[in-house]
Amino acid sequence: MSEASGGGIGGYIKHHLTHNTIQLDEAGSMFWTLNVDSVIYTLITAVIFLGFFGYIAKSVKSGVPSKAQNFIELIINFVNEQVNDLFHYKSKVVAPLALSIFVWVFLMNFMDLVPVDLLPWVGSKAAGIDYMRVVPSADINITFGMSFGVILLVMYYNFARKGPVGYFKEYFGHPFEAPNTAGKIIVAPFNFLLNTVETIAKPISLGLRLFGNLYAGEIIFMLIAVFTLGYGLEQLMSFGGIVMIVAQFLMGLMWALFHILIIVLQAFIFMMLSIVYLAQSHDTGH
Repeated sequence: MSEASGGGIGGYIKHHLTHNTIQLDEAGSMFWTLNVDSVIYTLITAVIFLGFFGYIAKSVKSGVPSKAQNFIELIINFVNEQVNDLFHYKSKVVAPLALSIFVWVFLMNFMDLVPVDLLPWVGSKAAGIDYMRVVPSADINITFGMSFGVILLVMYYNFARKGPVGYFKEYFGHPFEAPNTAGKIIVAPFNFLLNTVETIAKPISLGLRLFGNLYAGEIIFMLIAVFTLGYGLEQLMSFGGIVMIVAQFLMGLMWALFHILIIVLQAFIFMMLSIVYLAQSHDTGH
């Protein structure tokens, strides 16, 4: 059951889609606005990830493993299989990075399964916080930050593995190839344009895909929550109120079960695309 909020359905949804922000400059520029709630829950999920995996690593037993250890080993083996299938180079970074991306993004996505009013209500009662969004991956700043981080690492390996000259030749010499110097000069602008578009599109598509799916999921949970928005106790106890409560519960349950697939799939896709981009940056075949 959702809590009552001023402004009706529109006001309720707008309230829940508003970030708790800090303005970093006096001009009021949106660029220098920090979404505190997104940062805090991003850090919380990171601490949960590192703390849990660190605890299991320290308590590993050579004999009969615990259920938690089996679960962690299952995740690690799964990620290793994906890395081995896509990344055919030696690296001490890629597999741990892929594991971190998969688990961290999953935990951020998992926050969408927390009842939409629960943590904002706790924050308002315990600390007087007016606005709180608890799903970091439904904030485009977080998803873009992660995607640009991956692409910066891709750019680093492009230069480190291929060298500035080799990367320059690849950037202007592919995908269209020419057998002679004159032909290479002719196709160079087209290759430059295509590779520039591809380079820009990678982080944008990587970040937008995750953001779009989780933002949509967040909206749907809010729409389900407004089924009983503003209902008093007498209305809830009426036949119509009971019908609305049952409908709200069933729809919330069905969407939550389906959303579990979405949050896992989006974490998996983000990880897989990151591995693919890193593998491309190591490819010196051209």
